[in-house]
Amino acid sequence: MKKEILRMERVTYIEQGNVKLKNFNMAVYEGEIMGLVPMNNLGLDSLLQLLQKNLPLYYGYVYYCSHMVNCWGKSNHEWNRISIIQNKSILADDMTVADNIFVLRPGFKKWLIQKKVLSSQLLPFLEEIGVDISADAYVSELTHFEKVVVELLKAVVAGHHLVVLYDISTFVSDMEREWLYQMIQYYAAKGISFLYITAHYEETKQLCSWTAMFTNGKIIKYLYPENALSNERYLCRREGFEKKLREQVEKHHKDKEKGRAFELENLYTAQIQGLGFSVNRGECLVLQDLDNRIWGEFVGALSGGEKPEFGKMKVDGKDVRFRYDRRIAVIQEFPADRMVFPYMSYLDNLCFNLDHRLPGLWRSRRMRESIFRECEVIQEADVFQKNVNKLTQRQKYDLVYGRILLQKPKVVFCVQPFNGAEMPLRIHICELLEMLLEKGIAVVILAVNLADSLALADRLIKIKDGKKYVECHRGEFEGLPDRVPWKSI
Repeated sequence: MKKEILRMERVTYIEQGNVKLKNFNMAVYEGEIMGLVPMNNLGLDSLLQLLQKNLPLYYGYVYYCSHMVNCWGKSNHEWNRISIIQNKSILADDMTVADNIFVLRPGFKKWLIQKKVLSSQLLPFLEEIGVDISADAYVSELTHFEKVVVELLKAVVAGHHLVVLYDISTFVSDMEREWLYQMIQYYAAKGISFLYITAHYEETKQLCSWTAMFTNGKIIKYLYPENALSNERYLCRREGFEKKLREQVEKHHKDKEKGRAFELENLYTAQIQGLGFSVNRGECLVLQDLDNRIWGEFVGALSGGEKPEFGKMKVDGKDVRFRYDRRIAVIQEFPADRMVFPYMSYLDNLCFNLDHRLPGLWRSRRMRESIFRECEVIQEADVFQKNVNKLTQRQKYDLVYGRILLQKPKVVFCVQPFNGAEMPLRIHICELLEMLLEKGIAVVILAVNLADSLALADRLIKIKDGKKYVECHRGEFEGLPDRVPWKSI
């Protein structure tokens, strides 16, 4: 008989008057790898909070390791021994790997910390999963993947019976993900349970025992590998998304404006070794870094933040220097958080990159009002009166992409544009990218994982060891692995 690790029974959770979870039921058993695919993110953050901390419930019961830890009549606000691993690491950057795993563990009571002893205690855990990470290395020196491994080891050493992996594939490379899958399966065989949360069913099929479809704070369907045909039929409910996406793709591939928009030759930095490529006007190119190491240096070189060792780049066939140039735009990862200025008005946010086209912009209120009247056609009229902090996630994306559209660059580099976005927002991001492409602007998507990135792509270039590894055109996407979503749209 299977041992139950977690059971959430008829849980209703209300936060600030809003129902986040309603009659929510979920069970995870010992050694099981369960998948969770959110069709939207409503209630997902609340679910993660309730897994880790016993917050007051409106109704329902939560059981962990056969003990009732939370119920509607009484909540103790205590923390459960459940780990959540996601993009934002919980590790202390200024401490070593061994210190993070052992010293910061609940129950550690030694007055003197003996580094050699901690290193020797950690060595067997590293050897059993075949990972070479120094116990004395500082966390700030580790890669994204190594931080995930350290967080996993921290959970194992602390005796946590359930580990939640949230959107892991968006920040680890394909090869690293395969290693991580082997580690997950190894620890699952030893009795540790996993909840693997991702936006795409294609990922859960190759790892999870079964998958739950989550939407509006409820699990609406369970999908099992042995019922693959019925699963695919059920997933056709995504056809609304796929139809809309297919229409965008067909429209995009009908007409392409010819002419080179951007060229890069022999770029060298600490991690980049002779990278070169070109992209045409109105073309969408995906660059995938198989090692997940170069995008920080790459964006820094483009924007003038870091001076490369060597390299040349051209815009519209003319040489340009590696410095801030308004003909080259960069949309950062998580742009709703990183590219919206909370202390500026909506209109000032929108006009932020316009002064190169309109030199007197900040001195002329009439000029900004003219832009306001022009933008009312494509933006919701009421957003101009809103406090920027009160905008929805979608409205913030509209603001950022609207700013880029007004800037009129020749090429836009988008860093992991779909990272952290729920399914409807991902489709909307595709629409925003298509808006740029329709204006003849070249779009280059900088990706680690190919989920969603191939929807509008004309070409894919894979980068390994800081240089071009392989290139394929849209007609060759069918040869990519089955786990890649939207490759055949």
